[in-house]
Amino acid sequence: MNNIKKTFWQKIHIDPLFFLFITLLLGYSLYILWSATGQDFDMMQKRVIQILLGYVVMIVIAQFSPRTFEKWAPYLYLFCIFMLLLVDIFGYVSKGAQRWLDLGILRFQPSEIAKIAVPLMVAKFIHRDGCPPPLKNTFQTLIIIAVPTLLVAMQPDLGTAILIVMSGIFIIFLAGINWRFIFIAIILIAVFLPVMWFFLMHDYQRLRVLMLFNPELDPSGAGYHIIQSKTAIGSGGIWGKGWLEGTQSQLEFLPERHTDFIFSVIAEEFGFIGTIILLVLFLCLIIRGLVIAAQAQTTFGRILSGGLILVFFVYVFINIGMVSGILPVVGVPLPLISYGGSSLVVLMASFGIMMSIHTHRYMLSKNI
Repeated sequence: MNNIKKTFWQKIHIDPLFFLFITLLLGYSLYILWSATGQDFDMMQKRVIQILLGYVVMIVIAQFSPRTFEKWAPYLYLFCIFMLLLVDIFGYVSKGAQRWLDLGILRFQPSEIAKIAVPLMVAKFIHRDGCPPPLKNTFQTLIIIAVPTLLVAMQPDLGTAILIVMSGIFIIFLAGINWRFIFIAIILIAVFLPVMWFFLMHDYQRLRVLMLFNPELDPSGAGYHIIQSKTAIGSGGIWGKGWLEGTQSQLEFLPERHTDFIFSVIAEEFGFIGTIILLVLFLCLIIRGLVIAAQAQTTFGRILSGGLILVFFVYVFINIGMVSGILPVVGVPLPLISYGGSSLVVLMASFGIMMSIHTHRYMLSKNI
C-alpha cells in the first residue's frame, strides 16, 4: 500500500482519470442545462437524479469481472431483441415515433440497451473463435448486428440505428478484419444506399437529407431547425453572449435546445472558447478510453473497450455535425451533455464496463 489513494480507486474498480473527465463533462452539462431548460427547476432536479443514477450504474457494473460480461452477453442480446419487439407492438408513440415503453412510473427507450448489447455480443462471438475473424464468422456477425438495427430503424429512429451499426462494425474492425472484406463492405453499402433511400427511409428522413444541402428551400418547415441552429452558433462569436443571455435559445427560436441542439446553446452563450473547452474534455475522455483499450490484457476486453469508446466518438461527431449543418438531422443527442435519462444511464453503463476491463486486468494476470 504505497499509495492510499490509488488503493482506494482500485478497491472500487474505478479509473480516476476517466472518472474525472466524465465528472467534468457532467458538471458542464448541469451548468448549460440551467440555461437551455429556461431555468426549469423540476427538469434540473430530474437531471441530477439521472446523473446520480448513472454514477450508481457505472460503479456497480465496474465491480463485475470482464468474464461476467462475456458470459452474460447472449442473454442481454436476447433480452434486447425481446424488448425491441415489445416496442414495435406496444410502444408509446410520441412525435410520430414509437420508441418508448411506458411502464407507468417509468418510460424508457429499449433501443438504448442495444448500444451495449450489440458490441458485447459481437465481441464475445469474435473472441470465441479467435482474431482475425474468418469470412463465415464475419457474415454471421453482420446478422447479429442487423437484427436489432432493423428493429430500431422501424420505430423509426435512424440516429440510434446508425450508432448500433457502428458499435458492431467497430468491434469487427478492431478484431483485425482483412482489408479486402472492408473494401467489399464499402461496395455493398454503396449499392445498398439507393435501396435504403427509396424503400426504407421515410419521407421526412429524405427531406432532412435534402435540407442538408439547402435548408433555405423550406425555412419555416424542414429547414427551420438547422437554420436556427447555425444562426445560434454563428452569433456566439469568440466569447459568446454570456450565460443565460443567448437570444436564440432564451427566446425559444432554437428547437430541442436542451436535447439534440444543446451544442448550439453552448456556442451561442460561451462562443468559440466555450465549444473548444467542451471539445477538449471530449478529446481527453476519448484518448483515455483508447489507452484503457490498449492496456486490456484480453482480446475480448481490448476490442470491446475500443469499440465502445469509438462509438462514443461517433456519438459526439454526429451530434456536432448535425447541429452545424454538415450532417443531416438524425435526432442524436450530445452524450453526457444533453438532457435524457435512458441514454445517460446506458452510456455510464458502457463506461462501467470499460473501467471493469481496465481495473480487473491485474486480477486477470494473476488468474484470480
